[in-house]
Amino acid sequence: MNENFHSFHEKELRDGQVESVSAGSSPPCDKDSSALLAFRGISISELKNHSVLQALTAEANAWEPRVVSTEVLQAQEEWEAVESIHPETGSRASMDQPGQLISFSEALQHFQTVDLSSFKKRIQPTIRRTGLAALRHYLFGPPKLHQGLREERDLVLTIAQCGLDSQDPMHGRVLQTIYKKLTGSKFDCALHGDHWEDLGFQGTNPATDLRGAGFLALLHLLYLVMDSKTLLMAREILRLSRHHIQQFPFCLMSVNITRIAIQALREECLSRECNRQQKVIPVVNSFYAATFLRLAHIWRTQHKTISDSGFVLKDLEMSAKKSPRRLLKTLETYLAGVSKGQASLLGTQKCSGPQAPHSKDLTFTGVCDLPSHLSEGTWLI
Repeated sequence: MNENFHSFHEKELRDGQVESVSAGSSPPCDKDSSALLAFRGISISELKNHSVLQALTAEANAWEPRVVSTEVLQAQEEWEAVESIHPETGSRASMDQPGQLISFSEALQHFQTVDLSSFKKRIQPTIRRTGLAALRHYLFGPPKLHQGLREERDLVLTIAQCGLDSQDPMHGRVLQTIYKKLTGSKFDCALHGDHWEDLGFQGTNPATDLRGAGFLALLHLLYLVMDSKTLLMAREILRLSRHHIQQFPFCLMSVNITRIAIQALREECLSRECNRQQKVIPVVNSFYAATFLRLAHIWRTQHKTISDSGFVLKDLEMSAKKSPRRLLKTLETYLAGVSKGQASLLGTQKCSGPQAPHSKDLTFTGVCDLPSHLSEGTWLI
């Protein structure tokens, strides 16, 4: 064995590397070479006591260290403990990043888990009636909501009391999701800016247009855009809102539809359907979507313009509260047609033309803006 290590010489390779070659023998394999280089500077007399040499003697062609150093083990543990790195930003991946889309159920779960007691104190779950109105409602009105569903109803009304907080990551994700789904953009947008006017808010800050509907208005838009079938409907209504003659502020109109849904819930117009389905939130969501669909149909077929908005919404509210089941059936029929590729809200109507003005330049009358003698019962919260 001493003869194998008696004389080593080094020769430079063409690529600048150094290879150890035993005199009078063929070059060893790479693994053995790296091991042999470790013995440089060790006297021949001490080599026989070296554990690595003993391993080489026992297993000349298959050397493996028997003991892994603590440094190697520590390095392995640290490597396994490294958290995933976001490929685009270089920061740790987080579910609260504004760039990630948020589902309706995830946003709703947020409100189900946070403390909303201060907002819940403000709600009025049902309309107070007196005199003949109370008697008529008792005798001929809709049934009362089942006791087990009242907590869910109160949650809906409580969310409508919550405002938009741009500092809350979840609120930001809701806005980003609505923007991306409606526009098809893959990139984030600022939470304030002119791009919100392009979608039908009247200002650069969406929070200023949520009067009477609160964050529920944004949850309804989120519900609309996160389902593939209702997303198609939302984009068609958005196209209609940009018609060069019949334009209207899309998001502001949606807020008014949410107000109608809140009022219908408080007046117990949806109680029969909620009792039948044993749910409140899905019924309110569907009622909102069905009412928005009905408005778009009236707007297109009756050639309504922005000057008609207040009266259209008032008539729509009355008819929707009177026959909610019929309205929901219309939505079901439309969505079934979408699934088969047969439904089109706008048909072949051409919505292009001169650039529609910004929402802030439109004189829009919502259900809360009608004269008092025309809007009795329309103050929703």
